[in-house]
Amino acid sequence: MRLGILGGSFNPIHIGHLLMGCAAAEAFQLDRVLLMPCAVSPFKVGATDLAPGSDRLEMVRRSVAGDPLFEASDLDLTRGGVSYTVETVRTLHARYPKAHLFFIIGGDSLRELSRWYKIDEILTLCDVITVLRPGVSLVLDEALEPFPEAVRARLRQHMLQGRTCEVSSSEIRRRIAEGRSIRYLVCPEVEAYIRERGLYATDK
Repeated sequence: MRLGILGGSFNPIHIGHLLMGCAAAEAFQLDRVLLMPCAVSPFKVGATDLAPGSDRLEMVRRSVAGDPLFEASDLDLTRGGVSYTVETVRTLHARYPKAHLFFIIGGDSLRELSRWYKIDEILTLCDVITVLRPGVSLVLDEALEPFPEAVRARLRQHMLQGRTCEVSSSEIRRRIAEGRSIRYLVCPEVEAYIRERGLYATDK
């Protein structure tokens, strides 16, 4: 099995996340993609605008209900604490010993990849797929320079151009706080859930 992992705060999950997962699955023949909300991102410790994990997981579930490609995973939320990728990949490697694991990131994350906690171990347990945004300048040589040549080659082999989709979770939260529409930025089921739960309504 070729198993993709797409993690993040998903605060909230939006169309861009789903397009990225679909693009990675199509380009690298993934059988399934786990969408995994983190408990606390290592890059967002102390954030005050993070919706409860149960709400973020439910929004993921509603986004992909009925799609056999995607599966919502509560692995990081159940473990709790800061969600380090290496711990996630270790657990999945043990749970699916015969699976080929692929961790999916965006181009922005590639710039910081060399600084991830225990990145060397991560790269022994999985391949990293980078979905680059069209029109966004990224100096690949600079991003890849900290890695040995063999690792650079692997990372380059697992890059693809994604679709243009100018949407971010922070923009969605801001629009909600301002009373503006988020239609077509998230799935209709997620829009309804946010409204029902009153999520992000007081964000500034």
